[in-house]
Formats: sequence, structure tokens, C-alpha cells
Amino acid sequence: MRRSADELNKMRKAGKVVAEMHEATRAAIRPGVTTGQLNEVAAAVIAKRGARSNFLNYHGFPAVICTSPNDMIVHGIPGEYVLREGDIISVDCGAIVEGYHGDAAYTAGVGEISDLAARLIEVTERSMWAGIEQLHKGNRLHEVGRAVQSVAEAAGFSVVREYVGHAIGTAMHESPQVPNYWPGSPGPTLKEGMVFAVEPMVNAGSYETYVLDDGWGVMTRDGQLSAHFEHTIAVTDDGPEVFTLA
Repeated sequence: MRRSADELNKMRKAGKVVAEMHEATRAAIRPGVTTGQLNEVAAAVIAKRGARSNFLNYHGFPAVICTSPNDMIVHGIPGEYVLREGDIISVDCGAIVEGYHGDAAYTAGVGEISDLAARLIEVTERSMWAGIEQLHKGNRLHEVGRAVQSVAEAAGFSVVREYVGHAIGTAMHESPQVPNYWPGSPGPTLKEGMVFAVEPMVNAGSYETYVLDDGWGVMTRDGQLSAHFEHTIAVTDDGPEVFTLA
């Protein structure tokens, strides 16, 4: 769906709230902090900005952010988990302003991290930007996935298949989906005013996954590390515009 100038402006506002949630939670990440405390930091930003959470109560999800440490890929429920030196933590944030959504994620190290963890984070973020660079008017949507997959696999990592990016607007998850791999067809042609969340999830080992008994946390099947980056981006006449960038 193509969004009007007014709709895009509302999505910019939502994106700014999400960017502020990123800044605030990043600043709070250190050994000894719980994922529940990160959730409180993010909730305070939403309240301060007069926004609403699009995560809280989404299919019953009990928090305003997802916190996914180490071999957890996505959808981790914040709680009593205490961050430790050497951990990596993926933080996924969202907000609604005037009925329009923003959605973005990042992965950060806790204190000193391993070379493998640092490289995984760097490659995953770089794969996201390679995907974002495909969001030019006239391109085909699934070139995003081709670009993401190319960067991740060239580094010896794997791209998660079951969980993908998506269009976004008056709902957090809209059609069409945005795979982080080449699905075998080029997908729809991009037009000005379309808005997407590009969000590669990249594993250090196999791309196979399983879901915890809580029904939310998605883990790597082999127990190896995973990283996750995401931005909300509009297709414009001047190229991709990232709404969730600080």
C-alpha cells in the first residue's frame, strides 16, 4: 500500500519515538542490568512522548520491547534475565503515533564480547543496510532478501527463514512480507510511498530454529549466537528514507 504525505509524516513521528527507545535502552545495557529493566526504560520513553506500544498485548505479548540474548533470535520476553559480561542482546522496539507504526531492532554487546560475536553483529547490521539500499522506486521487493543473504552468507553465517520483514503502516505487520533471502521470484515492483520493515536475523551457525515453551522466544537450533537488526523505511522519489534512525 502506498502512503500519503500525511501518513508518512505520522510514521516519521512514530519512527522518532522508536529511535529514542533505541538510544535509551542502548545506554542502559551493561552487566548486572535485567531485561525487565530495559523494558522499563523503553516504556518510559513511550509514556514521555505520548505514544502507544504496538508490542504490549500483541497476541498477548506482555511487554513493550522484545529482549533476546545470545542464542535467542527474536521475541524474547523481558524479565529477570541478568545481562552478563560477554553476552549479546537483541532489542526490538515499536511505537504507535496517531495510529501509525514504527518498528526497529538492534543487537549490542554487553561489555567485552568475543570476536565471533562482534563480527556477527557487524555483518548482520551491514546486511540490513544492503537490503535497505534496494528500496528504490522501480526495483523489485525481493532484491532486499537477495542483498541480505549475499552479505550474511559471504561471511559464513546463515539467514533465518521462518521470520521475515514486512510492510508496515496502520498495523505493525502488513503484507507483503520481506524475506531476508532470495525466495525464487522478484516480488512486487516498489513504488513511492510504500513503507517496509527490513529486519535480517542472522545466525552464527545453522538457520534452523525452535520456539520456547512460553510460545514466544525463538532460539537457534544448534545453540549458536544470533543477531537481529531492523529499521522502518519508506520508498521515496529520492531513495529509501529511514524513519527509525536516531
